[in-house]
Amino acid sequence: MKDFLINSIYRASEGEGVNIGTSQVFVRFQGCAVGCLNCDSMDTWDFDPSTVMSLNEVMAAVEYQGRMGSIKRVSITGGDPLHPKHTPRVLELAKELKAKGYWINIEAAGTRVVDELFDLIDFISFDFKTPSTGVATNPQLIRRVLEQYGNRSQIKSVIENKADFSAALMAHQWVLENTDIFLTPWVLTPAYNLNEEFPQQRFQDIIKWNEESGAPFRVIGQQHKWIFGPDKKQV
Repeated sequence: MKDFLINSIYRASEGEGVNIGTSQVFVRFQGCAVGCLNCDSMDTWDFDPSTVMSLNEVMAAVEYQGRMGSIKRVSITGGDPLHPKHTPRVLELAKELKAKGYWINIEAAGTRVVDELFDLIDFISFDFKTPSTGVATNPQLIRRVLEQYGNRSQIKSVIENKADFSAALMAHQWVLENTDIFLTPWVLTPAYNLNEEFPQQRFQDIIKWNEESGAPFRVIGQQHKWIFGPDKKQV
């Protein structure tokens, strides 16, 4: 049955976060209702029924893009792969990938935790949304991810300005005060927006703010945008 809404399947190096530079196959689901104001993939928002694939077609594309199976890492992204419309298909895909020996990352928008899926996969990249996104993240979800999956997760926050940094710092402090174990890296991603020149000053400011606050974060930019520019897709 063709019921996987897929935007694209392609091979690329991870461009951000603690796994930056790692070659993998990206499976990008089509459809997202989160609505971040600074999203650089708005083409993935519509739940477009013309994009459907079957599980067999998705797996064939993964194996082809992974050079016929030699690259055994997959990042499931979107869109929002944890939207309730996608979750059953994502779980089905993850089970098939694990049966074939793949390492799996999920890009989670920070709006929900799906234990059945998170228990199965290898790594969880979980967003804490900052004010510039126009979306709020419940810090209780961050706490839950840390307590249940802290040894195989990261928290990521896109930072546009000082207000974003301050919001991430407050959330980080709340987590420290309310979670017994906090081993997960919290990554700040300096915003590099569509049609924008490289934001050198923004990078420098975020590094400075982090150091002045005792360096609770790891500041990691989006490597793919440095190399190809902020508008290039599937890289």
